[in-house]
Amino acid sequence: MSRIAFIGLGHMGGPMAANLIKAGHDVRVFDLVASAVEQAVGLGATAADSANAAAANAEVVISMLPASRHVEGLYLGDGALLAHIPAGALVIDCSTIAPASAQKVAKAAADRGLAMLDAPVSGGTAGAAAGTLTFIVGGDTQTLEKARPILSAMGKNVFHVGGSGAGQVAKLCNNMALGVIMAVTGEALALGAAHGLDPAVLSQMMAVSTGRSWATEVCNPWPGVLENAPATRGYSGGFGNDLMLKDLGLAAEAAMGVGASIPLGELARNLYALNSKAGRGGLDFSSVVKLVAPDQ
Repeated sequence: MSRIAFIGLGHMGGPMAANLIKAGHDVRVFDLVASAVEQAVGLGATAADSANAAAANAEVVISMLPASRHVEGLYLGDGALLAHIPAGALVIDCSTIAPASAQKVAKAAADRGLAMLDAPVSGGTAGAAAGTLTFIVGGDTQTLEKARPILSAMGKNVFHVGGSGAGQVAKLCNNMALGVIMAVTGEALALGAAHGLDPAVLSQMMAVSTGRSWATEVCNPWPGVLENAPATRGYSGGFGNDLMLKDLGLAAEAAMGVGASIPLGELARNLYALNSKAGRGGLDFSSVVKLVAPDQ
């Protein structure tokens, strides 16, 4: 059993912390949203008044925050958390942020003698709840081996893709592909529906054909096709459109940094930006289908 500080209890962080509690770890939590903390406490966590208080005496510190500025603000800003983490503790940031930000925070941690990994996740809220997430890890091998038992309590797969920041690069590659695939899957279903096809039957066919994807089988963008998909719940929950927009923006920045060409990634970023401007920024990103099927 490890003493774990968990900071950030949103749609992903909350279920991840819950799985650590189920695994028998001593979890101390902090979030700016009181109800999220209360929910974790109800599952067996201990509440902390601040991130710094949560990290006191922790053996492992895990953060799951929305964006680069939040991660840098937590670890490097006023009252910097790194100064309050006990020597020898392991630090794992599971947020999806800019690779440069991950490297910046990891260097600051190393300067204080702390081992840190960037370990963004894939698998969505369903994977977070089920404990089947994929962790995409950047950092050194020795630190990863130390973290593996903790990660295994929250996920099913762990991929070590390189040094600090590499986890973020790989995650952005994955999410860029996902954003493009979701948008084109929605277009395909809308085209079929316009010709009188049943989107459910069309989705079933695609799911066992060459159009098969996570968008057809797990997070189908057409309402009523999959009972548990966000689309069937009015596009509530899931992975927010504006979070996908953020990740596609980060992918564009990463591409510019090395002179890579991502024409489809850039097009997808524009589509999710249009969806956000249409008032659907807080809905699941599968709501991008409404750009071509506004009545859905």
